[in-house]
Amino acid sequence: MSTAAKHPSPSPNVPHVVELTLESFRIVREAASAAAEAIANGSAKVVGMLREYEAQLDTLDHDVDDLVTATVTRVDEAQAREMLACMKFVVAIERIGDLLLGFGNRVETAGARLEPQDTKDLTVMASRLEQMLADVEASYRDRNLERAVAVLRSDAELDRLRNLVVLRHLEPQNSTRQESFHVLFMAQELERAGDHAKNIAEEVCHLVSGRPVRHVLRSYDRPFEQMFLDHLRSQKPGE
Repeated sequence: MSTAAKHPSPSPNVPHVVELTLESFRIVREAASAAAEAIANGSAKVVGMLREYEAQLDTLDHDVDDLVTATVTRVDEAQAREMLACMKFVVAIERIGDLLLGFGNRVETAGARLEPQDTKDLTVMASRLEQMLADVEASYRDRNLERAVAVLRSDAELDRLRNLVVLRHLEPQNSTRQESFHVLFMAQELERAGDHAKNIAEEVCHLVSGRPVRHVLRSYDRPFEQMFLDHLRSQKPGE
């Protein structure tokens, strides 16, 4: 009788979990695009789409959780790591969907009354979030560390944009703005969604490299702060 160690057979649930995870990335990226369109154009139809996206993401979250729970103890270490990472991704994506729905509800309530500068700033933030989600999706799908690092850079820029909105609305001369409450919450919702995208990027770095994100950043021979400054310079016209 053979005493050789037996390795678990590949489970068909593993590629299915990956497939559902990539579907979640696609849906949340489309939701971010819809959020940007909603604030830019004040479209009630687009806000309705955000409700549909959130419901789809909630279903995918439950499906992935059920598959991982039923399978993770019966696969090998590499497969288990992949499945657990997918579960973390989908949980974060579902939370982003919730935040985008909250953002859309506020667009529906107050979007038509926002001042042009607020509309512009929130549109830029939503568009930046959409790009972050596209980058983090590609970083996982293609095992591309550079795209994951791009998300970490963009999160700092999203924080900066949120801070500019907050400071403008806290200035004494702007204290009478009727929609400041909504604007501040909308900016916060987009910033928190960016935090979740950053968390996914950090998890991708660990999944792909097997090392914590700080070690991945060191491999680029530049501290994160310098990378952020370089990113800001690249946004200036003519550079």
